[in-house]
Amino acid sequence: MNTVFLTTDDPIYLPAFYESVLRVRAAETKAVYVAPPLYKRQTSLQAAWRYARTFGLAAAAQLTARILMAQLRGQSIEAVCRRHGVPCLPVADVNAPEFLAELERLEPDLLISVSCPQIFKPPLIELPPQGILNIHGAILPQYRGVLPSFWMLANGEKKAGVSIYYVDSRIDAGELCGQRIYDIPSDETLDGFLRRSKAIAAELLLEVLSNIESGRITRRALNLAEGSYYSWPDALAVRRFRAAGRRLW
Repeated sequence: MNTVFLTTDDPIYLPAFYESVLRVRAAETKAVYVAPPLYKRQTSLQAAWRYARTFGLAAAAQLTARILMAQLRGQSIEAVCRRHGVPCLPVADVNAPEFLAELERLEPDLLISVSCPQIFKPPLIELPPQGILNIHGAILPQYRGVLPSFWMLANGEKKAGVSIYYVDSRIDAGELCGQRIYDIPSDETLDGFLRRSKAIAAELLLEVLSNIESGRITRRALNLAEGSYYSWPDALAVRRFRAAGRRLW
């Protein structure tokens, strides 16, 4: 089963995810396409300013330092792909006609979205014969939307999860085909949470792909009426996060 990944440029958390997955699935991976880590029509400066306004200048400076250190160490999705002989290419718009034509030439059976920040439109969703899988770091249908890891810590949740589902045209909706639930330690930072979530996501994805290939996959429609949706945090949410004794790093 040939796959193509749609992802984002994250040198901190995603290289380890791809190392775990490509160690097993490199031969079946036709390409990994990396989109800018920006929402809607943001510029990089606007994204940095939004992060600084929300979490503070010190947190923004620390994030920038960690990104620079990762880059200096040569830590990137591209470097992981190179080690495993998988093409890693940039993509500005995953819905653009020219990109769809490029995908058609690759003839993937399945697309896999990993933190891709763009909303998928019907022509993209309908292109691969076996659809698109998306990985979401929460127990869907709870915590749909943005930064579920932050919101779970801010809300004092005791359990978290990773969900994999078949994408439809709605946000974080479709048919669930894999889910893993785990405990949240009382002293876990957001950084530690994200690292653990990505490791669990890699394990779960390998399991789901194996089940698809063997015909053992099960699919269950997500009931969004039972769930919750969160957008980008505001100052009140950040204060609640810190009042709960949580730290970013």
